[in-house]
Amino acid sequence: MLEQLLIFTRGGLILWTCKELGNALRGSPIDTLIRSCLLEERSGAASYNYDVPGVSYTLKWTFHNELGLVFVAVYQKILHLLYVDDLLAMVKREFSEIYDPKRTAYDDFDETFRQLRKEAEARVEEMKKSKQVVSKQVSNLGKKQGQMQKSGFEGGNKKKSGGGESGKDGSDGDNVKTVTMENGHSNGEIESRGRVNGKENGDSNTNGGAFDVNKLQKLRSKGGKKTNNPVVNKVSKEEPKKKPAKKNRVWDDSPKETKLDFTDPGSENGDSFMAVQQVVEGESMMDKDEIVSSDSESEEDDDEAETDKKVDSKKKGWFSSMFQSIAGKANLEKADLEPALKALKDRLMTKNVAEEIAEKLCESVAVSLVGKKLASFTRVSSTVQAAMEDALVRILTPRRSIDILRDVHVSKEQRKPYVVVFVGVNGVGKSTNLAKVAYWLQQHDINVMMAACDTFRSGAVEQLRTHARRLQIPIFEKGYEKDPAIVAKEAIQEATRNGSDVVLVDTAGRMQDNEPLMRALSKLIYVNSPDLVLFVGEALVGNDAVDQLSKFNQKLADLSPSPTPRLIDGILLTKFDTIDDKVGAALSMVYISGAPVMFVGCGQSYTDLKKLNVKSIVKTLLK
Repeated sequence: MLEQLLIFTRGGLILWTCKELGNALRGSPIDTLIRSCLLEERSGAASYNYDVPGVSYTLKWTFHNELGLVFVAVYQKILHLLYVDDLLAMVKREFSEIYDPKRTAYDDFDETFRQLRKEAEARVEEMKKSKQVVSKQVSNLGKKQGQMQKSGFEGGNKKKSGGGESGKDGSDGDNVKTVTMENGHSNGEIESRGRVNGKENGDSNTNGGAFDVNKLQKLRSKGGKKTNNPVVNKVSKEEPKKKPAKKNRVWDDSPKETKLDFTDPGSENGDSFMAVQQVVEGESMMDKDEIVSSDSESEEDDDEAETDKKVDSKKKGWFSSMFQSIAGKANLEKADLEPALKALKDRLMTKNVAEEIAEKLCESVAVSLVGKKLASFTRVSSTVQAAMEDALVRILTPRRSIDILRDVHVSKEQRKPYVVVFVGVNGVGKSTNLAKVAYWLQQHDINVMMAACDTFRSGAVEQLRTHARRLQIPIFEKGYEKDPAIVAKEAIQEATRNGSDVVLVDTAGRMQDNEPLMRALSKLIYVNSPDLVLFVGEALVGNDAVDQLSKFNQKLADLSPSPTPRLIDGILLTKFDTIDDKVGAALSMVYISGAPVMFVGCGQSYTDLKKLNVKSIVKTLLK
C-alpha cells in the first residue's frame, strides 16, 4: 500500500499531499531524502531506502525541471509496489497542466489522483495476468516438446535394432554413428564404435584417420609415461635445458651507503632540540587566505569553448548548433546531453575521480536538466558544464559547521576535553598529521595532549613521543600490547585532571578488511565517545578511496554494540602536494561518505596544513 505522495517545489514549498492516504510516516523520510539525495547530487538513483526502528520505507521520485517541481512517493519497502513509477509519471503529466506558480493549494487534484491510482493499479493487474498466460503457454510448450523428445527416443531405439541388422549385412561405420547419435550416446562411444567398425571393414589407414582409443586408454592406465609422438618427447627433453640456473647472490662487504640522517649533531635534549624548535616556528597555513594553489585560477575560456564546439558539431553540425544557440531549444532531452556528459565523465576520471562516482554525478546532472529549456545564445555543453559545477560545489561544501576552534571552546566551558580520534589505513600519515593539527591548535592558545593508542605497530609510541618532544606538549602512553580503548579512556581522564583542552588520539593503521583491528577500533569509539572521528586518507588514491571509506563506515556500524553507531565525521587528506591536478580523490571521499574534508596535508613540516578551497578544486576538476 502506498503510504504517501507529495508534490513540492525545489524551494521546499509543499503544494499537494494525498489526503486519502493520510498515513503518518515514522521518522522524517522526506527530509532525509532531500539532504542525502537531492542536495548531494544523488538524484540519478532509482530509489532511496529509509530505515527506522520498526519500519523501512522506499522513496521514489521524479522531477519537472522546467517548472521546478518534485514528485515523491513513499511506500513500505517490503511491499515492492510495481505501479509507483507509472503513477509518478501520470501525476507529473496531469499536475503540470494545472500548475500555476501563484497558487499554493490544489485540493481539486484529489479526485484526479484517485483516478490515476486506479488506472496504474489496473495496468499492473493486467500485466500480471498477461505474464501468467505467457508462463502457462511456455510450460505447455515445454511439456509438448518433452513428449516429442520421448517419442523420438522410442523411435530411435527401434531404428537402432534395425541398424544393427543392417550392420551385419556389411554396412559401413557411418551408419552406426548415426544410429548411436539418435539414441543420445556420448561422443566417445560414437567415435569408438565407428572406428572399430571401420577397422573390421578393412580400414588400415589408422595414422591418417582418427587415433586409436584403446591405445590411449592403455597409456592413461600406465600413467602416460610412454608415447609414440616424437614431438612431445623432444619438447620434454629440451625443457630442462631451457631452465636457467640460479646464480648465487654476491654480497658486498663494504657497501657505499648514503647519509640518511640529516639531523644536526648534538645531545638529545641540547643542540638538536634547539634546531627543531627553529624549524617548527612559523604560522600554520590553516590561518592563511591562500589555501590551494592551482593553475585553474588563471584559466582561460578558449579551451573550454573549443571543447564545447567539438561536442556540439559532432552531433548536429556547425549551422544547426549555431542556430540552436541563437534561437534556444524547447526542451532538453537526454540524447542532447549525452555527448557533453560523456566528455565530462572522461574529464573527471582523468582527474582521479572514481568511475562509479563520475557516472553517478553525470546521471544526476542529466536528471536535473532533462525537460529544461535551453536559453538563447547558450550551448548544450555550456549548460551541462554549469550544472556540473554547481553540483560539485554543493557536494564539497560542508553541510554542517566544521569550526573546530569554536567546538573546543564550547567543550572548555563545559569543563571537559575535546577528543579527536585519527583513523585510517596503514602508511597514510596519521601520526604526522596529528602533530600538524596539534601545532595549529597550539597557535590558538589551546592546551593539547597526545594519546599514544597505537599499541600494535612497532615504533609507533616512539614516533609520537618524538613529535610531542618537538612541540613541547604532554603525551599519555602505556606502551605496547595494551587495549587501545582503555588507554584512550585513561588519557581522557588524565586530560580532565591536568586541564588539557584537546586530546588527540592516535590509533593503529588497519586495512578495511581486517576485522579484528576494526572491531578494536569500533570498541575504542564506543567506549570513549569522541567529539570528532577523522579519517586520514591519501590524495593519491582513486577508486580505492571509495572502498576504504565505505568499508570503514560499514564496519564501524556493524561492529558497534550501540543502536546508533558513530561513523566518520570528517576527512584529513594527506600528500595533497604530490598530485598536481589529480584532485579527484577528495570528491570521491566526500561523495561516498558525506563527510567534509576538514584538513589538507601538503608538506612535511608542521605548518603544512591547509583548508580545502572548494572553488579551486571544482575549477581544477573541470578544466
